[in-house]
Amino acid sequence: MMDLLAKFSNVRTNGRGWTALCPGHEDRQNSLSIGLGDDGRWLLKCHAGCELATITAAIGIDVADLFAEGKRKKKGSPTNPSRNSATVQQSGFTLAAYAETKRLPTEFLRQWSLSDMTYAGQPAVRIPYIGPSGELLASRFRIALNGDRFRWKAGSKPCIYGQSRIEEARKRQSVVLVEGESDCHTLWYHGIPALGLPGASSWNESRDASLFEGIGEIYVVIEPDKGGDAVREWLSRSAIRHRVKLLELPTKDASALYLDDPARFKERWRVASLGALPWTTVAAELNTEERAEAWSLCEPLAKSRNILADFAKELADHGVAGEEKTAKIVYLALTSRLLERPVSLVIKGPSSGGKSYIAEQTLKFFPQSAYYSLSAMSERSLAYSDEPLAHRHLVLFEAGGMGQFGSYLMRSLLSEGCLRYETVEKTRDGLKPKLIERPGPTGLLCTTTRFTLHPENETRMLSLTVTDSREQTTAVLAEIARQIPRAENGLDHWQALQTWLASGACEVIVPYADALARLVPPVAVRLRRDFSTLLSLIKAHALLHAATRIKDNHGRIVATIIDYEAVRVLVVDIIAQGVGATVKPHVKEIVSAVKQLNGSYENPIGYRALMDLLHLDKATVSRRAREAVDLGYLDNLEKRERQPARLIPGDPLPDEVEVLPTAEELEEKSG
Repeated sequence: MMDLLAKFSNVRTNGRGWTALCPGHEDRQNSLSIGLGDDGRWLLKCHAGCELATITAAIGIDVADLFAEGKRKKKGSPTNPSRNSATVQQSGFTLAAYAETKRLPTEFLRQWSLSDMTYAGQPAVRIPYIGPSGELLASRFRIALNGDRFRWKAGSKPCIYGQSRIEEARKRQSVVLVEGESDCHTLWYHGIPALGLPGASSWNESRDASLFEGIGEIYVVIEPDKGGDAVREWLSRSAIRHRVKLLELPTKDASALYLDDPARFKERWRVASLGALPWTTVAAELNTEERAEAWSLCEPLAKSRNILADFAKELADHGVAGEEKTAKIVYLALTSRLLERPVSLVIKGPSSGGKSYIAEQTLKFFPQSAYYSLSAMSERSLAYSDEPLAHRHLVLFEAGGMGQFGSYLMRSLLSEGCLRYETVEKTRDGLKPKLIERPGPTGLLCTTTRFTLHPENETRMLSLTVTDSREQTTAVLAEIARQIPRAENGLDHWQALQTWLASGACEVIVPYADALARLVPPVAVRLRRDFSTLLSLIKAHALLHAATRIKDNHGRIVATIIDYEAVRVLVVDIIAQGVGATVKPHVKEIVSAVKQLNGSYENPIGYRALMDLLHLDKATVSRRAREAVDLGYLDNLEKRERQPARLIPGDPLPDEVEVLPTAEELEEKSG
């Protein structure tokens, strides 16, 4: 015992054991605790954080020497069968045991900084995750051969294992991605570049995909279990998939292949690698099967001449009263996710007006892969989330849930078709820049009680307003009173239609786009964005009817005048209102009512008079009046908050301008 203590400096007893200067770092006051376990094993702990292997190496012994000491029975000590048995059947896991199990030399494993240590009083193997520049990214401990095998060091964030070998992979233009560290060790031992996922589902697209930049060939080992299914799932959405070859082995994994026949490992690995299938080939086969299955479910619907009319009828059967136009636009916008420029929408209206209900019911017609819905999100979650956004709609049930910075990120994603966000992260070498990329294109569907959103957001979206009339309220009450049970699983054919569309060619051309551009009066700069939105909706309607539209020589779907007319009916007023060429009917009504009541500076009009004239409740009158004031068509002489409004006419209503030509006019000009 005293021989070991003699190897340390400034040894002091503290009643429970000893303290000493730690030889693993420049120690100026005792930070090393030394103790003796119940079984006679030495226990060392550096309170400054030095690893056990670092300490033992500094004093010229192996970690195993600490355990060997514990096996010696002290002279004169009584025999204790239970304790001796515990020592012989010692739990935990050592580097020597790991090396023996995997048939790898211990010294080879030490080259990759694997070492023995103590975890929770038991031997364990420390597996450091080293970064490309030699920095320590994380540490994982293997505590057992089977069962519950791993623990992460407190504060460690799981990441790709083997990043210190990434440059070698780039030079060789090839790398193998496996699950777990032991497969990496086996492949490294045979000179094969490899990286390891700590778990099949641990892939983080924004964090991990960039590691594979510059590597032309990526072999991904697919294990024959649920882990393999998990790898296929994230791989189907990953940016690296087009460079991937799927490698299925005759054994569970690379380590098992080596242990099965070490002498023939390289030969068997080469044969398996030659049989690896490109992801694109596998995906095409799966896509063909999925497409055929979807078509069998949706064929009658896909061949319908007016799918939007079918949608409106089905939606009404599912309990949505009125709001047919709004629901159709939402449906078309969600379909546009498959295009290069998805359409974004905001549904506005009072609380309890049915905004979210319309969105929720329409989403049921789509598979969940079409959208990602949230009630709210933190300001930076759009950058850090792992949820794929490419060719999907982000559904946010309250626009205010984005926050100011989140709103900025959203604008970038919608405008640029992708998100590039540079931040800094804390590393061992200090703060380092990190670029986060989120591929798109992505559409946005949100709801709000506000009249307007941030101006930069407002111009990127079409604004829909739910109906707050007495007639609509009557229709909603009647629908509620019917109390008809709704089938929750009767929309399979609608979801199959979207799956079928997504699995086919989604490129659409509008042959009359030039003629349409010439016929649209350039009354406002905003029309530049709205015209693009109009074309996307036309393309979405043509795509929806892909089964009945012709294709050109390049396989592109050709939009017809029918597609234009179907979209024009839905959005002509919305686009006109957006550019100020007309105003919403309910705004006209409230302005006309103030004029009818002879509103003036001498005779400002209050809400009560408007309620009596229009037969509306105070909340509805107040909302309409505030919107008219916000647009400048009414003035409120009362500037104090929470005081009764005193309304007078404001700016004159605009002269009506027809911003979109009729289908007949367009056909004549484009013919």
